[in-house]
Amino acid sequence: MVATLLFEFGISHAGGTDLAFLEFVPAIVVIAFLEDRRIAAAATLLLAAAGLGARLIMKHQPLADELARAILLVLSGGMIAMLFDRSRQGLRAAMDVKLAAVEAAESRYRRAFERAALGFATASDRGVLLGVNKRLGVLLGYGQDDLVGKRLDELVHQDDRALLENSLNALRSQAPWFGSEIRLTRSDGSTLWASVTLSLSASDAIPADSLFVVVDDITERRAAEEALRAQNEWLDLALSAGRLGTWRIEYDKSVIAGSRQFWDILGLSPAASRPLSDLSSIVHPADWGKLASPPGKVRPGANYDVEIRIKRGDGQVRWVALRGREEDQGGRDQRIGIAADLTERRQTTLLRAAVRRQEKLMQEQRHRFSNLFPVITAIVKMLGAPDGDVDKFKATLIDRIRALEATHLLLTNSAGGSSTIRDLVGQELRPFLPGGKATITGADIKISGGAAESFAMIIHELTTNSVKHGVLGDPAGAVEVRWDFNSGETGADIVFEWIETGRRRAAPITRQGFGSMVLGVDGTPLVGHSSQFQVREDGFRYSLRMSSKEVQA
Repeated sequence: MVATLLFEFGISHAGGTDLAFLEFVPAIVVIAFLEDRRIAAAATLLLAAAGLGARLIMKHQPLADELARAILLVLSGGMIAMLFDRSRQGLRAAMDVKLAAVEAAESRYRRAFERAALGFATASDRGVLLGVNKRLGVLLGYGQDDLVGKRLDELVHQDDRALLENSLNALRSQAPWFGSEIRLTRSDGSTLWASVTLSLSASDAIPADSLFVVVDDITERRAAEEALRAQNEWLDLALSAGRLGTWRIEYDKSVIAGSRQFWDILGLSPAASRPLSDLSSIVHPADWGKLASPPGKVRPGANYDVEIRIKRGDGQVRWVALRGREEDQGGRDQRIGIAADLTERRQTTLLRAAVRRQEKLMQEQRHRFSNLFPVITAIVKMLGAPDGDVDKFKATLIDRIRALEATHLLLTNSAGGSSTIRDLVGQELRPFLPGGKATITGADIKISGGAAESFAMIIHELTTNSVKHGVLGDPAGAVEVRWDFNSGETGADIVFEWIETGRRRAAPITRQGFGSMVLGVDGTPLVGHSSQFQVREDGFRYSLRMSSKEVQA
């Protein structure tokens, strides 16, 4: 304003061009911009008065003209002052609104910062903590004020400090944020696992508080992951030690996936999955349906247990057991489970069964041999020499021994040391079967070794008596042999019948000799019970009963 007045006096004194008070306008604009309207109005009045006074002293223009110009200057200055004042008030109001919004946002941020479930901190570009929230102090076991001023690397486990340093360097040169899982040290020396995220709060210039730190406690999660990892390792080890493989068949996609051990069992190279049809070339055709046929009506969790045969590339035929369950995943049928190679187990089982059968057979043979000699001794003792005829005695003895030999050979050659009633009867009556002189009717009933020998002696005695005294020695005679369960059910007594039709050539011998004991004239034969005799001139009938336990023991 002073400079403008001096300029005005200088122009008036030198008689320069009359600017009509326009030289005062810039000064009024500057004063109105810098000061409020009252000061700007006062300055306008002062400038108008000073300019009017200078012009009156110099007497350049008439008073009325100078006065009009001064009044115009005052009015113009007043309007300029009012306009600038109103603009200033509008700007101030807008600024107040902006400041209120900023303060509200800062307040919310502060509350979120302090009350957050995660640990928050601000730090300098060198990792010095400038501010922390309550949660971070709780996590590390410090008070909030105790953490301020500490370096971030002081709170990091010594084995992870290099990782933190690399993270800070990466922030400065590569990316605006970086996260990693590191171990932090609490105030009591214990360790916690934390997910630490570092981010730059400014992208251009790096201020002193340029780092924002977020800390999330993941100790429990890491412990669960470690436990799960250890369990998976243990499971893999157990499966590998047990030579078991895991597999999954998705029937909607017709693919099968499996572990390395599973493919090794099948003799195939490891793969994430294969088309199910690829296995058709190695699975036995009779077993392919067990693997390829999808579940009919899936019951969630239903067991799936099959055994299949495969032919590996090296020509080996292996037995593989698939154990698992059937699942319905969103309408898609699938089976999951484990696979085991049963080949060695099956071979061992079959070998053991063969050994057991062989041992049992040898035991039966020993038992039969031990029983054979007392039977021969009893035969020798019970047979007498008729009328002192030694040759006849020898012939009869040899005949009985040969009958025992034939039965013994029949049982020895049969599986398990047992035979059937049909075999024993057919062996004795073989010479009479072709001409129809003897007929045999009965079910195939197995008879064990000891009972078979006794039953064979009964058949031999009946055949010998029929040849000597009965219908087998008569061209017109015939023998019918039949047997069956008395109630038609397995497990009931077996009824055996020997029926001769035709004329007998001699009366039956009534003395109690060896044959009578064998057949059981007194009702107690060598094997079975309830033996009965019917002797007639035109025939002979013999029957006995044998229990199923006695025959099949």
